[in-house]
Amino acid sequence: MKRHLTKPKNWSTLLGTIMAQFALGSVYTWSLFNSPLASKLEEPISQVAFSFGILSLALAIASSLSGKLQDRFGVRNVTLGSGLLLGASLLLASYASNLWMLYLFAGVLVGFADGTGYLMTLSNCVKFFPKHKGLASACAIGAYGLGSLGFKYINMYLLTQFGLEQTFGVWGTIAMVMVIVGGLLMSDAPVKSTSNEQTPVASTPQPASEFTLAQTIKTPQFWMLAVIFLTICMSGLYVIGVAKDIGENYVHLSVATAATSVAVIAVANLGGRLVLGVLSDRVERVKVVTFSVLISLVGVASLLYLDLNSLSFYFAIACIAFSFGGTITVYPSLVSDFFGLENLTKNYGVIYLGFGVGSIAGSIVASLFGGFVPTFYMMLGFLTVSLIFTLIVKQPHHQAVDMNTYGEPAHHHSA
Repeated sequence: MKRHLTKPKNWSTLLGTIMAQFALGSVYTWSLFNSPLASKLEEPISQVAFSFGILSLALAIASSLSGKLQDRFGVRNVTLGSGLLLGASLLLASYASNLWMLYLFAGVLVGFADGTGYLMTLSNCVKFFPKHKGLASACAIGAYGLGSLGFKYINMYLLTQFGLEQTFGVWGTIAMVMVIVGGLLMSDAPVKSTSNEQTPVASTPQPASEFTLAQTIKTPQFWMLAVIFLTICMSGLYVIGVAKDIGENYVHLSVATAATSVAVIAVANLGGRLVLGVLSDRVERVKVVTFSVLISLVGVASLLYLDLNSLSFYFAIACIAFSFGGTITVYPSLVSDFFGLENLTKNYGVIYLGFGVGSIAGSIVASLFGGFVPTFYMMLGFLTVSLIFTLIVKQPHHQAVDMNTYGEPAHHHSA
């Protein structure tokens, strides 16, 4: 009876999440604004573009805090707040008259607004579909990816028809309305499944015991999963951010041919989200992540060892983007397999900090050690370690009794 009553909530929450995620994904059109902002502020593009690194870091930090906000205010209220802050901070960004104001408004505030809504709404939505966690994840994160593609055309049109300030205002208004309407459709997932409701749920792996965040971070599995996630994010975000430059300066392609890499990445990224998200409901999720890391490894090795032309370059970056999109889609469900659904937002939130670290790590290595090749070798090393981790990591086990939290996994040799 209870399951029957909550079904409309499942679907309205899924619809609201897709709508909000589409709007939140719009921040990935930021590169369109680098040149106009550089002209307006009379600053180098590289310094203006750094605002996106700050945005990604703020997004990851806010994501890790969003679970606490949801506990206190509920998913609907936090999503409404996220939408209002996103609209206001984009409007403020249009008035930025120097780099520090840009870093504050477009970096810290936009990133915080986006991160607050992104992970919390995704985790909440996944909890409504315990039998189809991968599919629910694919729908939500696919919408986030589609948002970056859809708003690319919206913002390009606005920039050509109106000025920079008006574009920020219209973008902020559209995104704010979509997030607010999406938030109004959402409901909080049930806090705890009772034992007799959990029985019929036949997930691919055995359902995990419920781990609190304090218990989760004491397991070796948590740290292995965190390293894998950081590695994929670092590889994906670095290549996505500088793909055009890699094409021009490393592969020596023409500007137009190198620019096509943006479209190749968008399609591969979305393909990874949909294909691996759906696959993860049919195959054990750790194996899906093993496959994903292997694909990224092939992509990075291709950049280092193949005789690159336009096709082999597109193949290499498509592998990396496919792996990145697929991994961030599968990971919320994977973390829930390992550590339970109840504290998913908090547990995944800490792992998601790897997204923020990864967003700037590749750029720092490139600037310290001189360009693409050292960064590619670092990525190759991390991916090799991550591949080994995916092959040896096993689901942790502990009894429902809290006293048994740490000793039990070692007994089963589950690292």
